[in-house]
Amino acid sequence: MTRFHYSPPPEAARILLADAHVLVVDKPAGLLSVPGRGEDRADCLIKRLRVDFPTVLLVHRLDLDTSGVIVFALTADAQRDLGRQFETRSTSKAYTARLAGHLSPAEGRVDLPLIVDWPNRPRQHVNVETGRPAQTDWRVLSHDPDGTTRVALMPLTGRSHQLRVHMMELGHPILGDTLYASGAALDYPRLMLHALTLGFVHPATGEALDVTAPCPF
Repeated sequence: MTRFHYSPPPEAARILLADAHVLVVDKPAGLLSVPGRGEDRADCLIKRLRVDFPTVLLVHRLDLDTSGVIVFALTADAQRDLGRQFETRSTSKAYTARLAGHLSPAEGRVDLPLIVDWPNRPRQHVNVETGRPAQTDWRVLSHDPDGTTRVALMPLTGRSHQLRVHMMELGHPILGDTLYASGAALDYPRLMLHALTLGFVHPATGEALDVTAPCPF
């Protein structure tokens, strides 16, 4: 197996919303949300943000290879409130992805429980006996001329690699997915998965917010 080489992109994350309580940014693909193990994986999104926002606190994460909307707290109270929203699934998330092949029907739901595949970490896999519940809604956006499918993905739960495994189980892995795709589906410069929109309630004002980062592919 080829040893993973971490080479984070140099570009800064784009600020989408910032006030005294919350910070929402557009994370570039290839950048860890938090530090990994070892000095070679110390560069990460939260470390970069801390330069300008020294009180930044983690609320949730995006996979290394996923781009898009991620929210951080700037106070302990905001972190507790946002954390509760994620735990109770009162946030809303929408992703854009490109899949191998022609997905049909036009919409549906994957309901398959997931658990870590211990001999092959960090891969996850479906296990109906010991897996944790995981549901993903999908909607086809277009069938493209190159034989691929663009979809909107709406996770109802937040399991590790959930969207990636669920699309693989449909027989249409996400393009560029080095863990779950194979063959021609790997001939892409990045994982074609983007966190498009995140909806949450502002922890201080109570305002319902939907923050969007345009899809880069």
